[in-house]
Amino acid sequence: MPSKGRRYRIAEVDGFELLIGKAATDNDYLTLKVAKPQDLWLHVAAVPGSHVVVRNPDKLPEIPKPVVERAAEYAAFYSKAREARGKVEVHVCWAADVSKRRGAPAGEVVLRRWDRVKVYPRALAEESDE
Repeated sequence: MPSKGRRYRIAEVDGFELLIGKAATDNDYLTLKVAKPQDLWLHVAAVPGSHVVVRNPDKLPEIPKPVVERAAEYAAFYSKAREARGKVEVHVCWAADVSKRRGAPAGEVVLRRWDRVKVYPRALAEESDE
């Protein structure tokens, strides 16, 4: 799907819509304004990069593992860890568990609880608006 002019890229994985932030202020918008509490949220651990949201309109209690892994690959690719030689750690949690501290810089959030997944950075196959 084209995402020019939008604050995030859009991808689809196995019927799930993924939204991928483009910059720190866009990450705030995506995470705090667009994401719903039941959506899954991902970000590379300890490195600046895109926030990724997996839409979950059916409020599934769990997102399929291949979808989570692909979303994590996007999070790793659209981060400062893009050139990593090995796997990159990505934090995964529900959007309801993400908040922002008053006065925190753009893109910086606090996670109440999260899991981790390790993946190799991998881009969108159809990326056209870098």
